[in-house]
Amino acid sequence: MPLPKTHLLGGETLVGLIHACQIPAMDDINPTHLIGPREQLAYLDRRSIELPVAISPLEAWNLMMAQPLPLLKAAFWLRDAISAWFGVKRIGGFTRQHRASVQVGDHLDFFLVEGVTSDALLLTERDKHLDVMTCISTQGNRLIITSSVVVHNGFGRAYMLPVGQAHKWVVQNMLTRLRRSLSV
Repeated sequence: MPLPKTHLLGGETLVGLIHACQIPAMDDINPTHLIGPREQLAYLDRRSIELPVAISPLEAWNLMMAQPLPLLKAAFWLRDAISAWFGVKRIGGFTRQHRASVQVGDHLDFFLVEGVTSDALLLTERDKHLDVMTCISTQGNRLIITSSVVVHNGFGRAYMLPVGQAHKWVVQNMLTRLRRSLSV
């Protein structure tokens, strides 16, 4: 299915096929779905997909985390091993724990729940090298994942070089797998 022109941070454009996963325009992002003001962000990525049925942001989290991508466990182990040398806390990865409900102040794995509405789940992790927010939001059958990062030091900037690229691939694949699982 051909995709319309969409915009990436930095003015790049993307036209083509991406496994039914779209990168929507960045100009209509709700500012409360970002970790900080846009001009302070070192990383901003937004992916969306049309699902066959409408689900809540928490349902999306539960379904995606029930079967995380195969290499994520190893990636988190490597991340924790390297980051510990720089005094960054270990995050451990995803536990596959299903949650029926969450409220502000709860944790979903290493993420702190900072906001919950019927159509948005705001998750953050704050550390000495960077602050990250992942917003899982819905608009009807469309599921949107917006990730934003503010870096605090050189390690945070270096960290985001590989992680920023990997994150795009991980989110895109998680969305595609979710759509496939809901289509059966």
